[in-house]
Amino acid sequence: MTDFEKLGVFYLGRTVDPETKQGGELLLYDSKDLVTHAVCVGMTGSGKTGLCIDLLEEAAIDHIPSIVIDPKGDIANLLLTFPDLRPEDFAPWINPEDAQRKGVSPAEFAAQQAKLWTEGLAKWGQDGDRIRRLRDSAEFTVYTPGSSAGRPVSILKSFGAPSAELAEDREEMRDRVNGTATALLSLVGIDADPVQSREHILLATILDTAWREGKDLDLAALVQQVQTPPVTRIGVLDIEAFYPSKDRFKLAMALNNLLASPGFEVWLEGDALDAGALLYTPEGKPRVSIFSIAHLSDAERMFFVSLLLNQVLSWMRAQPGTTSLRAMLYMDEIFGYFPPVANPPSKKPLLTLLKQARAFGVGVVLATQNPVDLDYKGLANCGTWFIGRLQTDRDKQRVLDGLEGAALGQGGKFDRAAMEKTLAGLGNRVFLLNNVHDDRPELFETRWALSYLRGPMTRSQIKQLMEGRTAPAEAKTISKPVAKGSAKPVIPPDIDERFVPVRGSASGAVYEPVILGAASVRFVDTKKGVDESRDVAYIAPVTDGAVAVNWEEAAEAEFALDELETTPGEAAGFADLPSAAAQAKNYKTFQRDFANWLYGAESYDLYRSPSTGETSQPGESERDFRLRLQQVAREQRDLAVEKLRQQYATKMRPLEDRLFRAKQAVEREKQQASSQTINTVLNVGMSVLGSIFGGSRRSSSVTKVISGARSAGRAYEQQKDVDRAEDSVERLEEQVKALQTDLQGQIDALSAAGDPMTEQFETISVKPKKTNISVKLVGLVWKV
Repeated sequence: MTDFEKLGVFYLGRTVDPETKQGGELLLYDSKDLVTHAVCVGMTGSGKTGLCIDLLEEAAIDHIPSIVIDPKGDIANLLLTFPDLRPEDFAPWINPEDAQRKGVSPAEFAAQQAKLWTEGLAKWGQDGDRIRRLRDSAEFTVYTPGSSAGRPVSILKSFGAPSAELAEDREEMRDRVNGTATALLSLVGIDADPVQSREHILLATILDTAWREGKDLDLAALVQQVQTPPVTRIGVLDIEAFYPSKDRFKLAMALNNLLASPGFEVWLEGDALDAGALLYTPEGKPRVSIFSIAHLSDAERMFFVSLLLNQVLSWMRAQPGTTSLRAMLYMDEIFGYFPPVANPPSKKPLLTLLKQARAFGVGVVLATQNPVDLDYKGLANCGTWFIGRLQTDRDKQRVLDGLEGAALGQGGKFDRAAMEKTLAGLGNRVFLLNNVHDDRPELFETRWALSYLRGPMTRSQIKQLMEGRTAPAEAKTISKPVAKGSAKPVIPPDIDERFVPVRGSASGAVYEPVILGAASVRFVDTKKGVDESRDVAYIAPVTDGAVAVNWEEAAEAEFALDELETTPGEAAGFADLPSAAAQAKNYKTFQRDFANWLYGAESYDLYRSPSTGETSQPGESERDFRLRLQQVAREQRDLAVEKLRQQYATKMRPLEDRLFRAKQAVEREKQQASSQTINTVLNVGMSVLGSIFGGSRRSSSVTKVISGARSAGRAYEQQKDVDRAEDSVERLEEQVKALQTDLQGQIDALSAAGDPMTEQFETISVKPKKTNISVKLVGLVWKV
């Protein structure tokens, strides 16, 4: 079997002859083609899910990260990878009902599945080593928003202020505000029109006002601002005339009930809904983040999908442009999220991604078994179509409409009748690949999946699957002394005293004292091109020891300075305050020590790649630097491979032409040699007959014998011409083979180049001058 571990290609299966239905060459899909997006359609049982899992597996093996939206629970099968292919690995994940239907025990059925997968992989040139390679290439995580079955995910970031660049783009900002408001209202059962609905206009105004000021929001703040809006007028109307407080209270109650509902706290815990962190680990390893939403209600699904898509859009717009595939967004069963007529909150960001993601190297893949529910005008932006067996003629006609639109949108031609005939003959696991980057459509059979396809997974199975997997790293915290919850101590008025807000009710909460230090630190090094300022805030424990505040024990503040309040939460208690923290004169010492500690502790670090000589940019983390180098390396690799192929194609064409002419010469010489041999045999035969019968023919026969001998000599010479022609063919074939071997060797050498993800970087540190450290605040802070 041909080697399918190629640079920048996905091994998806084997081509199928439309007439004979026999398998042919391996189908290797160019990953760069995916930046023009793809759609996969096929009825239940067509093999659509298996094909899409194959696509995600190949992307992971090629170190391409993915964000996956899984409404049915099928894609979590990507975590069922068993390199050793042992029956006991399959046993926990089989369907007992399947074993019962086959009349075997669960253990026997698990053994059958292990054997089935072993033989299936072997048939397609795969084995346990390739499964192990898949597992090692990326980190696979199943998220369950609104549930703790898998990894929980927090939606708080979705209400955070967008980047300054996005806020300056009026159209993009409007889309983000409207999408968030519509999604939130849908969660409380309000189908809001962005133009006519008072609820939508008010929420959009609150979000827009806060975000344009760079302020984050959460649901609690949103509830408060619904009751007390940050504006006095909407349009030309006073806020009370536009939306009276009595009516606003009903909306506030609906949102508050959502916030207070049992189990809603799960929506606020877990990993942040940050597209960059969902695509790469802190170390820069690609991730496949699967969002299983089968357990959610329809309103909750729409709410979450809309928020996630908007986060992906924000992340994407912050990336540099590229022509290579950077990341994938895959959504299974797109039914209801991209309809042809209605405009749910998910449609606008999906349409924007299909139109704009190509420039950023983000490939969008959408799948459905209901073709009639898709907006095919929007899908005209998809350059690749994977089409499986369809259920009705109506489905086929809608798919043909989409294919025709995609072809015309890409400037190509479309034969509707031929395509309709092809679609009518599709079988299970056989798909039609229509790629605008290829000369013609291709039938193919999907390869065997590396993952065990056991079907949709329940929440309990996802919980079992995620047990023991790495949890998100916890933020650095300060050890808390045991508190008794006494009354608030009396503090001198010249001590700056602040309070960290208490989430939820303050009843039973105990405040503990820490010393807050905030400063601006400037780093200047003209030779290294560094002139950066950093605002820092640290909190340190305070004690009654000889050194009341040891800044070496400080940790970064978990809050922004403008979040601090001047009054404590009601019904909260207080821990004992060390006497050193109650004396105003000590704060000058705390401030001086803080500045001295910053002078030694703070540095502005840059990273340098010894292999490339590249240095990280100011503000660029090590992970982002590695990702940038990796993207540059990938782009250079793709360009180098393409250049090599073009160079060798120039050398190969003359050789192939000469080889073709040499083969024609062999055929001519063979024909001439064959004719000469026949003439020689006839001449000699006639001479022999003449000598036998005697008479006057005897002397003539002698002459013919002599002529036959001469003819035989010519035949011998003619055969030597054949041999020489064949030698020429053999030499040319060896030259062609040598060129092909040389090309593959140079491509392999490119793939063996150093990996920026594992290279040991040098660290270049810029230290601040004491005069460039400006302490803004050193004060007492109470935190829970």
